[in-house]
Amino acid sequence: MAASSSVFHRVRTGSKIGAQYDQDGNLIQVETREDEEQSVKLSEILELLLAAGYFRARIKGLSPFDKVVGGMTWCITTCNFDIDVDLLFQENSTIGQKISLTEKIVSVLPKMKCPHRLEPHQIQGLDFIHIFPVIQWLVKRAIETREEMGDYVRAYSISQFQKTHSLPEDEEFLQRKDKAVRAVLDVLEVYKPQRKYRRQRDAGELLEEESRVHSTLLEYGRRYGFSKQSKQDKVEDRKTSLSQAAAPEMVEVSEEDDLRAAEEMRIKSLMTSMAAMANEEGKLTASAVGQIVGLQSEEIKQIASEYAEKQSELSTEERSERYGPLQQHRRALASLNKHIQQKTKELEELQAKHAEVKTGSDKAKKKLTEATEHSERLENELKSLEEMEEQADCSVLEKLRALVTMNENLRQQEQEFRTHCREEMTRLQQNIEELKMASGQDTEEELERKQLIDKQYDTDREKLQRIRLLMARRNREITILQRKIDEVPSRAELTQYQKRFIELYSQVSATHKETKQFFTLYNTLDDKKVYLEKEVNLLNSIHDNFQQAMSSSAAKEQFLRQMEQIVEGIKQSRIKMEKKKQENKMRRDQLNDEYLELLDKQRLYFKTVKDFKEECRKNEMLLSKLRAKGAS
Repeated sequence: MAASSSVFHRVRTGSKIGAQYDQDGNLIQVETREDEEQSVKLSEILELLLAAGYFRARIKGLSPFDKVVGGMTWCITTCNFDIDVDLLFQENSTIGQKISLTEKIVSVLPKMKCPHRLEPHQIQGLDFIHIFPVIQWLVKRAIETREEMGDYVRAYSISQFQKTHSLPEDEEFLQRKDKAVRAVLDVLEVYKPQRKYRRQRDAGELLEEESRVHSTLLEYGRRYGFSKQSKQDKVEDRKTSLSQAAAPEMVEVSEEDDLRAAEEMRIKSLMTSMAAMANEEGKLTASAVGQIVGLQSEEIKQIASEYAEKQSELSTEERSERYGPLQQHRRALASLNKHIQQKTKELEELQAKHAEVKTGSDKAKKKLTEATEHSERLENELKSLEEMEEQADCSVLEKLRALVTMNENLRQQEQEFRTHCREEMTRLQQNIEELKMASGQDTEEELERKQLIDKQYDTDREKLQRIRLLMARRNREITILQRKIDEVPSRAELTQYQKRFIELYSQVSATHKETKQFFTLYNTLDDKKVYLEKEVNLLNSIHDNFQQAMSSSAAKEQFLRQMEQIVEGIKQSRIKMEKKKQENKMRRDQLNDEYLELLDKQRLYFKTVKDFKEECRKNEMLLSKLRAKGAS
């Protein structure tokens, strides 16, 4: 134990325990066992933090603990989570401070919904293998949060800018907007619907909604037919009635003419009840035509209806004479059924071909996407290789190309050699088979020789199996011994344990000493309070009894005797306290002497160890010289 890390050295709670030095003032170096995987993970963690923007990890004077914990704290605060840590002004903390710091960090990780588990002792012990996934997740989360906040801040800044400022494009848009709005309003004003007719008051009220709609459209000069649904209903009704009376081939399209005629009649009847507006007075309207025709309009309507009926009768008679017999109807039905069957077969074939073509197109699309992805990957690899070639040395590239061509040639030669060996093996096997067939059966001597060879093979195989079992048993014993050896801590680990225990013991002793001082202070203040209370009570009693004692001589003498007794008691208590003080002082001096003796022994111990190391070094040098002389 170094003198500066003594148990009796006063250290306040929360203070830093500095480096340890020996009696000559040299820094005591502690052996540490480095792990390659841990160092690789540490370098990857630092690269991640630098890529995320934590450039404090570049400082070489910081310890790995400060870099890693600082990076974790920076990532947590970047993700808008609070953590009570200040790493900018506190480095190389003590074990207690490190533990409290790691506990705060670990308590925040579940709030952030981190999928990886981490314990405080893993951070304090610099277990970078378990810290790496947490750092990776924190860096990813910090980058995502920074992008979100960047978009939010950008949108907010744009909105704030637009409140007080404007771009030339915005001003130009506002100017064009006014012109465009005026142009649209002018167009709407020019092409707005204008009323041309008005329904006369003496005309009767229309009952059907469809007629009212049609009349309103006619008032604005729009001529639309009636709804298609009504047309379809009428056509279907007429088709059903005609199909019951005659064959389907005899039905032709004469319904549309009837519907058109009916529509024209309705439009004319609606227009007769219309009157022109003020701006349409100069034109000839339907109402004027109706007034000119006068009473002859009813006769015209009747004649038109009779003409339509006669025309429909003549068309039905001509169709019946042309297609009359039932046999022709059946033949037509049979031909239509055959035609339908042929079309259905063609449709099925086309559907099957369509499905095949579709599957082939899907496969071709998949192959095309795979080929495009593969080509993109190859292009990226080629670009990266070209960049590497540009950056690399030309002589090295020429050597690499020569080596690659040599490798390809060797592979080709190897392939040719293998094919040649296979051909030679097949040829030799054929020769062996031919020889066996030519020699016939084996002789008795050859059979005995084969049996001896088989027996020897079996014995050797059993021996090999026994040797393998023995080797496996030895390997198990070796692994058990290695585990036992690994369980025993090495000198470096013991040194680390000793250092940690010394730090903990120093901190515990400092806390114990401070607590003891507080207890002592409390006890002294409590005793002082008791004595002051006694003094106050004594003074109060003297003050209260003074007037009564001065009233008579007897009371005065008694009061004086009591005062003398009180003074005597105070003197005795003072003597006792001085005696106790003297005893504590002697005890303190005695402990101080013992402490100085222990310090002398410690210095002597360090000096002896140093001399011993020096002698060991001299001994090793002499032994090496003797070995060199013996070898020469």
